[in-house]
Amino acid sequence: MASTKQRQRAQQARQAEKQARRLAAKRARKQRLWALIALFTVLALVGAFVIAALVDNGGGASDDAAGACPAGVEEARDDYELADPSVAEDRTWTVTLHACSGDTEADIVLELDGKSAPQAVASFVTLAQGGYFDDTGCHRLTTSGIFVLQCGDPTFTGSGSPGYSFGPVENAPKNDVYPAGTVAMARRGGDAESMGSQFFLVYEESTIPSDAAGGYTVFGTITSGLDFVQAVADAGVAGGASDGAPVTPVTIEGVETQ
Repeated sequence: MASTKQRQRAQQARQAEKQARRLAAKRARKQRLWALIALFTVLALVGAFVIAALVDNGGGASDDAAGACPAGVEEARDDYELADPSVAEDRTWTVTLHACSGDTEADIVLELDGKSAPQAVASFVTLAQGGYFDDTGCHRLTTSGIFVLQCGDPTFTGSGSPGYSFGPVENAPKNDVYPAGTVAMARRGGDAESMGSQFFLVYEESTIPSDAAGGYTVFGTITSGLDFVQAVADAGVAGGASDGAPVTPVTIEGVETQ
């Protein structure tokens, strides 16, 4: 029969064995925990790189989208009234067209001659200040014979108007020569009273013959940004024609006057 001391030693041995098993199990749990932590850390790092790549790619796409010019809004804006010529104040106006084409933005700066073409300048300035030209497109480019970019028609059809027309022709060149940088009013052939909101920017010297109504009202010059207009012309006319919509659409995003 086992003595009391033997039973005590056996119990102590069992307790030591149990303690050893507990310690071993604890070490195993810690090892598994650290392995899981390491795995999660690796996965988190990989996920972070993937997310960063997606964000970078998405950011690039957004930047590209942001860099692309918005299309002009095609809508009638025919509820304006013709301003009195006195609005031109018999002075020179500085007007900035905030333009965009393709992925290029540029400021086309104009000097308007309120003394030589008071009615045209008064009309243009009033329309600009009223937001008429904002988000409109330039609907016509010519690349043969005459070299102009025509803008100012919110409908993009060539027939849009602010709801009024005016005349007669002011400050037309006597020799029918329009130097590069000339800003002039568009009108219907033979009709001196048909000017409205449409104007053209001459990007290369052009001879435009007078008709029964005379020449074309010159009301300003381009002082900065002519290279932007020339670049639009260099890209050409849609469909390879010499008169029509430009290949790279032009949007006037806003206009400032002073």
